[in-house]
Amino acid sequence: MEQAAAQRATFTNMVDSTPDDWKIIAGEFMPYAGQLADRVLAHLKLLEGDCGGFIVDRLTHSLQTATRAERDGRDEEYVVCALLHDIGDTLGSWNHPDIAAAILKPFVRPDYLFMVEKHGIFQGYYFFHFLGMDRNARDAFRDHPLYGLTEEFCAKYDAPAFDPDYDTLPLSHFEPMVRRLFAAPRQSVYKDAKA
Repeated sequence: MEQAAAQRATFTNMVDSTPDDWKIIAGEFMPYAGQLADRVLAHLKLLEGDCGGFIVDRLTHSLQTATRAERDGRDEEYVVCALLHDIGDTLGSWNHPDIAAAILKPFVRPDYLFMVEKHGIFQGYYFFHFLGMDRNARDAFRDHPLYGLTEEFCAKYDAPAFDPDYDTLPLSHFEPMVRRLFAAPRQSVYKDAKA
């Protein structure tokens, strides 16, 4: 039996779009947006097997960062930020913190967003000097109210999360948290769109 073709908008230039076109588009957008957690989890799995010279692969590092944060009593939103802080490694080799922050931005509080977005420069304290870079580059944020939060994230959870013998929780443990976080945005230009 043939499946009916999905309705599609009729315009070839947005200036010519109609309310009926946007009703069709909005009707497609909401179910697609509802699958965001699936796509985030699938993308996170792309980090598996890629060690990049480290002793553990990037997925294990991400899981271990989240495990450490959860075991230290951090709230669920923080734990998901810890899990996803390096998700941008595959698409943003030169700016992975920006990619992670862009994914999280509609869903997390501003202080956690800053922490994820700036973790790369703060983490650099531990290795930039080995690469001929300024390990104190994070000092540009010394007077920022979120300096301590970001410094602590790197020191307690990100920097020590390369231990192959650590009892790291599996991705399945964090999956419900990811689904809850990505269920509805806190802020987005599209947040109030009606299908």
